[in-house]
Amino acid sequence: MHRKIRTKSFRRTQILGLLAWLALAVCGLPASAGPRADHVFIISIDGGKPAVIAESKMPVLKKLAAEGACTWSASTIYPSITLPAHTSMLTGVGPETHNILWNEYLPEKGIVQVPTVFSLAKQAGFSTAMFVGKEKFRHLILPGSVDEFSYDQSASGKIEKSMANSSGKSDKLTEQTVLARIVAADAAAYIKEKKPNLCFIHFTDTDDAGHKYGWGSPEQMKAFADVDAALGVVVDAIHQAGIADDTVIIISADHGGHKKTHGTNTPDDMIIPWVIWGKGVKKDFKIAVPVNICDTAATTLWLFGLSCPDCLGKPVTSAFE
Repeated sequence: MHRKIRTKSFRRTQILGLLAWLALAVCGLPASAGPRADHVFIISIDGGKPAVIAESKMPVLKKLAAEGACTWSASTIYPSITLPAHTSMLTGVGPETHNILWNEYLPEKGIVQVPTVFSLAKQAGFSTAMFVGKEKFRHLILPGSVDEFSYDQSASGKIEKSMANSSGKSDKLTEQTVLARIVAADAAAYIKEKKPNLCFIHFTDTDDAGHKYGWGSPEQMKAFADVDAALGVVVDAIHQAGIADDTVIIISADHGGHKKTHGTNTPDDMIIPWVIWGKGVKKDFKIAVPVNICDTAATTLWLFGLSCPDCLGKPVTSAFE
C-alpha cells in the first residue's frame, strides 16, 4: 500500500511561515462582486509548449478550448523554470516579489512569503486542495492554506534533467516525479467526494519526456497524449461530482522548451497556453489581449469575488460573457 504525503504531515509549526501567514492575511479581503463560480480548477501541464500541443493528440484539451476561450500565445516569467513560474501562477506576482528563485525541494529555504490563491481563498471560507507530481510544491503551502496536499511519493520515479541558466550553460537536476495518471486518479477520487472550491492539479509527464527525449519528440507527443487522458479523468470527475455547471477550469503551463531543456527568455521557452472553460466563459472565443502567467491567480481570485491588490496579473475578463 503506497503512502501519500499530505498537508497534515507538513511542518505547520514553522514560526516564519506562521508569521508570514498572519501578516499577509489582510490582503485577502473579499471584493463586493461575490463569487462568480463556486469551483475553480487550475490545471498545469508542465512544459506545455503550444507548438507541440498543436501536433499532439489531445482531444480533451482541444475540446475544452473550442467550448471555451483560449490563447496559445500567453507568456510565462523569466527564468522560465518550474517552481518560480508556478509560484507566479499561484500568487500573481513576479520572481522579484515572491523570491522563489530555486527549482528543487529544499526544506531549509522555507515557504513562500507572499499570499497565494490558496491562502486568500481559504481565508474567505473556500475549501482548497493540491494534487502534484513534484514535491517542491510544498514551498507554496502557507500554514492552514491547503485542506488537502497530495504528492504520492511512493509512486514517484527519478528523472534527470538539465535547464538553461542565465550564463547560457545548463544546470543539472535530479528529482522524483509522479505520472499524470496517478495524480489524476487521486484528484478525481477527492473531487467526487469533497467537491473542493479551489483545486490545483499538476501534470509533469510532458516535462519529463521533454528533458529525456526533446521538446516535440515522438516520445514527448505521447506524453502529451497521456496527460490529455489524465485531464479527461479530472473533467469526468467534475461532471460526476455534479459541480460542472458551477465550475471554471483554467489550463495552462509553467514554460515551454527547446531541445532537451528550458529556462531561457526565448519564445520557445516563454510562450505557454491559456485555456479557460466553464461557467460564464465565452464559447469558441479567441482571447486577443496579452495573457501572462500571473493572470491565472488574478482570474481565480476574481472568480471567487476576492481582491488581489498586489497582483502583477489582471483577471482575463474578456473571456467571460
